[in-house]
Amino acid sequence: MQKKNQGFTLIELMIVVAIVAILAAVAIPAYQDYLIRAKVTDGLSLASGAKTLISENAASGNALDQGFVAPTATANVTSVGITGATGVITITYTAAASGGTITLTPTAGGAALASGTVPAGSVSWACAAGTMATQYLPASCR
Repeated sequence: MQKKNQGFTLIELMIVVAIVAILAAVAIPAYQDYLIRAKVTDGLSLASGAKTLISENAASGNALDQGFVAPTATANVTSVGITGATGVITITYTAAASGGTITLTPTAGGAALASGTVPAGSVSWACAAGTMATQYLPASCR
């Protein structure tokens, strides 16, 4: 009785390697975009304190940037700044997080906020890509 060789043929192994390569070619860029979006979210969490400050200052009729202390830079975020006249928050990111900017614009009743003026309604926020590619924006900004 002759024993039959068992195992994979060369063509079967080549097919498996090709399938794995195709999957990797699709998955790696998607994963890299996901990592950058996660780093961008870090900036939005740093800006949450500024959003609260602007809303409180607007409700009190104070200067929109009154009492603002910029948060410490992180590995992903270079700076968070407020435009005093309008309350627009600009988040600047490091190269590790795509190196762009995002702006958060406050409005009340469909009108832009003005420093020292009490808004007519509640403050809402619009997120927009300043110089950042839209593919890196988190879901809350799309």
